[in-house]
Amino acid sequence: MKKQGKLENNMPILRIKDIRAMSSEERRERIDELRTELTRLRTMVKAGGSIDNPSRVRELRKTIARILTIETEERQAKEKKR
Repeated sequence: MKKQGKLENNMPILRIKDIRAMSSEERRERIDELRTELTRLRTMVKAGGSIDNPSRVRELRKTIARILTIETEERQAKEKKR
């Protein structure tokens, strides 16, 4: 059973297809939420506290990068159409 729990922790916060389904405004809101959470976790770590799930920091960073990548891809696709 421990392996199942570990697999759940490695799942992305948002999947690529879910991110693509969002509007640009929803993505910006989600980035703000994720950055706020990331800042909170980093502050807890710097203050000497321990966090429940240290891998959460890495997942947040990766998810933010995924969203920004898709935003860039879509912006470049729009510019190419012009």
